[in-house]
Amino acid sequence: MEAKRATIKDVAEAAGVGVATVSRVLSGGSASPRTRERVLAVAAQLDYRPSALGRNLRQRRTGGIGLLVPDLTDTFFGQLAEGVLACARSAGEPVVLGSTGDDPEQEAELVGMLLEQSVDRVIAVPSGGADTWAPAARAGMTVVFADRLPAERPGDALPGSTADLMLLDGVLPPPPPPPAPPTGVPAVLADDRAGIRTAVRYLRGLGHRRIAFLGGPGHDRRVAAFREAVGPPADEDLVVFATGSRDSAYAAASGLFQSRPDLTAVLAGGNMLGEAAVLAARELDLRVPRDVSLVMYDDVPWAELCSPPLTVIAQPGRDIGYRACELVLRTAGRRPRTVVLPTELIVRGSCGPLR
Repeated sequence: MEAKRATIKDVAEAAGVGVATVSRVLSGGSASPRTRERVLAVAAQLDYRPSALGRNLRQRRTGGIGLLVPDLTDTFFGQLAEGVLACARSAGEPVVLGSTGDDPEQEAELVGMLLEQSVDRVIAVPSGGADTWAPAARAGMTVVFADRLPAERPGDALPGSTADLMLLDGVLPPPPPPPAPPTGVPAVLADDRAGIRTAVRYLRGLGHRRIAFLGGPGHDRRVAAFREAVGPPADEDLVVFATGSRDSAYAAASGLFQSRPDLTAVLAGGNMLGEAAVLAARELDLRVPRDVSLVMYDDVPWAELCSPPLTVIAQPGRDIGYRACELVLRTAGRRPRTVVLPTELIVRGSCGPLR
C-alpha cells in the first residue's frame, strides 16, 4: 500500500510554524535562518517535494478554478460566488470553493492546498497581505482579486498588549494605509470612493455633520474614502472597526452609540455591520431616522424589509464575481488589468433631515 504523501500542512505542524511560513521558505521568500533551517529539515524528513508542484503547474493545466471568500453565509459573498459559478459554468470549468473566515493563516493553508491539487487559477477576496500570495505567483498560479486588495489587518501594527485588549472588546482602531497590491495581479472592485463620497454628500445635504463610520476587515479603501469625504479634521472617535464576527460588529455599533450620543448619522461599511447598527439602535431605543440616520454599504434583500427600509450603497456583487471569472480565464499570457465597477446610492427611509 502506497504511503500517503506529505502535505504542506503536515510540514507546518511538524515544524511548529504556520502554513504561510512554510510556503515562504519553500518558495525562496523571507524567513529567519533558524526558521528556514527547521522548515527545510522537516520537509526533507517528511519527503515533501514542492518542486513537483511547480512542474505540474508549468507543464499542464488540470482545469478548475479556486474561489476563496471570507464568509459563505454573507449575502454579498454569496452573490459574488453566484457570478463566478455562472461564468465558470458557461466555460465548462469546475469551481473549488473555500471559506477563509477572514483569517490570513487559514487563507494561506487553502492556497497551499489548491497548489498541491494543481489548481492553477484562483479568484480570491483576500484576507492576508501580499506575502500570502507570493508563493502562488512564484508557482505560476493565475490570481485575480475580487472586492478588495490584500492589506494588513486592522491592529497588526499595534503593540501586543493594546491590540489584545481591543480584540477582547471586539473593536479595533482604524488600520494603517494599505500596502500596494502585488505587482501584476488584476482585480475587480466596486468604486468604493464614489459610493462613500455620494453617501456622505447626501447626509451632509440633510444637515448631518457628526457622521460615524463602522468598518471591518477589508474596508481600508472605504474608510480612506470616508475620511476624504468628511474632510479634515477627522473625528477619529467616530471611526470604529469591528474584527469580523457578528458579536464584534454588535459590540462596535453599541459602543459607538453609547460613547457618542451626539452623533446623528452612521455609515456601515458592510451588510453585517449594517445589521449590527440596526439591532444596536433598537436595543438602545434609538429611533431611525428621527434619532440617528443609517446608510449601509451593500444592498441585500433584508435591507428593504427593515422598518424603515435602509438607504444603501449598492455594489454589483454578482457582476464582480462574473467579471473576476472572465479575467482569470483570459489573463494567462496577457497584460493583467483591474476593473472598477460603479456603485449606486439607493435612498430609502432610514435617513432624515437633522432635527
